[in-house]
Amino acid sequence: MHVKVPPITERVRGLARASAPTHVSLDGSAHAAKGGVDDAGRPLLLVKRGEPLHALPVGDDVVVTVDLVATRTLGGIEHPRGLLKVQGWAQAVPAAEMREAAVAVAGRCPDEALFAAVEGSLTGPRLFRVDVGYVIYLAGQESGMLDAEEYLAAGPDPVLDTAERMLRHVNEAHREQLCRAVRSLLGEPVREPWLWELDRYGATVRSGIEEPALIRIPWPSPVDGPHALERALNHLLCLR
Repeated sequence: MHVKVPPITERVRGLARASAPTHVSLDGSAHAAKGGVDDAGRPLLLVKRGEPLHALPVGDDVVVTVDLVATRTLGGIEHPRGLLKVQGWAQAVPAAEMREAAVAVAGRCPDEALFAAVEGSLTGPRLFRVDVGYVIYLAGQESGMLDAEEYLAAGPDPVLDTAERMLRHVNEAHREQLCRAVRSLLGEPVREPWLWELDRYGATVRSGIEEPALIRIPWPSPVDGPHALERALNHLLCLR
């Protein structure tokens, strides 16, 4: 049977990679959060002096829940793609891994405090990592929970980085071609089309802004790399 959409574990890992923390909850209260996500899918938190996690002793951990939000910018407006709630154990990033963690955070949340965090002072900004216990996800019309083993064993779409670059390029420079292609496939006009998702199994087009509809266009077969993805997308855009 031809698979038309990525497995949910792969989709959730992809959303995590594109996400940024917005809130962290501990001891019954929630606080604004800044940070990123590492290559293993674990949330990273940039914690400044006075914030609840800051005083946690080195080597100790505490149970937290981190909200991760992924968005897509269309026409200068951010739209939510997915919400993840990651519950696990927050612990200070080991000194040997501090620089790598800071680079991961800088990719999602540039902040001059990262330089001070890398220095490792207990009185300045600190970096924490959350070891995953489970993940609750809300992605489009799908929702559910993944345990740590399911979540950590999966990975994002192997062509994710290429797909995101191509998606942005199409939305910035080729929306008229996209409109013609989708109209050709559906046999009817399409309102305000935007490329919403792009992966090795196909493309998702979002039609409309106020009351959007999602149109899934699967590839004839899953692509096996960036060049195959480019060929599949070019073929789609050339439809008339």
